[in-house]
Amino acid sequence: MSYEIKLPLFKGPFDLLLFFIERDELDIMDIPISQITNDFLDYVSDLEKMNIEVASEFIVVAATLMRIKSRMLLPRLTVDDDGNEIDPRDELVEHLMEYKKYKSVIDDFSKLEDDRQSKTSRGNLFSEINVISERAKVETELQDVDLYKLLVVFQNALDKYHIEKNKPKHEIYRYPYTISEQKKFLINLIKSKSKISFIKLIEKNPLKILVIFNFLAILELIQESKVKLSIGQGLNNFWITDLS
Repeated sequence: MSYEIKLPLFKGPFDLLLFFIERDELDIMDIPISQITNDFLDYVSDLEKMNIEVASEFIVVAATLMRIKSRMLLPRLTVDDDGNEIDPRDELVEHLMEYKKYKSVIDDFSKLEDDRQSKTSRGNLFSEINVISERAKVETELQDVDLYKLLVVFQNALDKYHIEKNKPKHEIYRYPYTISEQKKFLINLIKSKSKISFIKLIEKNPLKILVIFNFLAILELIQESKVKLSIGQGLNNFWITDLS
């Protein structure tokens, strides 16, 4: 017996982010970026599983969320010209606040439009029916049609077809790695060897995406005070030591 899962479709990525914030009653000025990122990626992944094409703006925002999450895990703080700490979430919050403001205005306009469409202007009913019937006459419309106009319409149709056909397509691939799994792997590896060099860790599997996942896992372990780093020999090398 099969069952069908229906996902709500949102107008854009910021619409989806606002939904998560309102659903979980989060503070828009202090967004838990890890939670929002996971919810956002899960939604995009579910769209992919249902063979729904993911718009490019969703992919851009997903990448932005990952970048913000990575910056927040880094121990080094970013400061402005006055020495004040810069929150990596500031730009995202600014965009969300701006989108929320315009969204509320659009909702008001939409209600006005629905209200206006539900009303009809008073006038001569028979005269209006005659005007509509005159516009609907196919013979009247075809009087001004010539071969050149038909060719122009045909060319426009072909151009639109080629544009739609050649639109770039974006695909999201889910890699068989997670930060939580890499954290467990690193803890077990460090406990068995007391410490490990980051270069040696890369040499075990130099796959670029795995190196990124391992690096993010190390940052989270440092934040959780489970490991510490010490400078090693070689360019950009360091030792990872267990603290648990």
